[in-house]
Amino acid sequence: MKRVMLRVAYDGTDYCGWQRQPNGLAVEEVINRELSALLGEPVSVIGASRTDSGVHALDNVCVFDTESRIPGEKFAYALNARLPQDIVVQQSCDAEADFHPRHCDCRKTYEYRIYNATFRNPLLSRYAHFLYRKLDAEAMRRAAGYLVGEHDFKSFCSVNTQVKETVRTIYSLDILEQAAGAGRLITIRVSGNGFLYNMVRIISGTLIEAGYHWREPETMPQILAARDRAAAGPTAPACGLTLMEICYL
Repeated sequence: MKRVMLRVAYDGTDYCGWQRQPNGLAVEEVINRELSALLGEPVSVIGASRTDSGVHALDNVCVFDTESRIPGEKFAYALNARLPQDIVVQQSCDAEADFHPRHCDCRKTYEYRIYNATFRNPLLSRYAHFLYRKLDAEAMRRAAGYLVGEHDFKSFCSVNTQVKETVRTIYSLDILEQAAGAGRLITIRVSGNGFLYNMVRIISGTLIEAGYHWREPETMPQILAARDRAAAGPTAPACGLTLMEICYL
């Protein structure tokens, strides 16, 4: 028996998330199906990040155990010949037998993209949240600065989350701007040691309110201190969020 690691990219638009759900097709369900057919044995992958319905990934990580003698680096080629076009294995390799993608120290990086323009851009609609009202990116940067470091992020966590510990560390939180068509693409790029359920989307929704001057950047410490979901902004739509990278330390 050996353990194999896959680094997987996918367009999450047509999936109910990474983890198998009763209400739709999940990314891991497709990978399990094709791996099982390839190997002739039941396979169930373990994923590093259980991305939500509609959320994308450039670099999610999963592992599986198999009796197969196929070299680890060859699984990417074999699987990509079977997988649909919106799921691609970027890399595969043998892993340590005790490696667990959710139980190892790592740095995760997400990007939340906003297309800010008068009208929608059809080429960005699957991967960026469209907003026509002009955002003040500098106000968003000032607000973001208060969230960097170790904090209790309970205010930025879905009320349905079943976790005992809500303290996380954000290593960096940047607001990037670039021209895109007739508008601009504003990217919220955040790296941390882990994220709570909907945490990045709630942070994004709160920073959008700061960008609209609906809340002052200086109120961010008060939101953190409240430890109350109602104190933060709305949960931004899933389409704008992409898991960019998982780096194991």
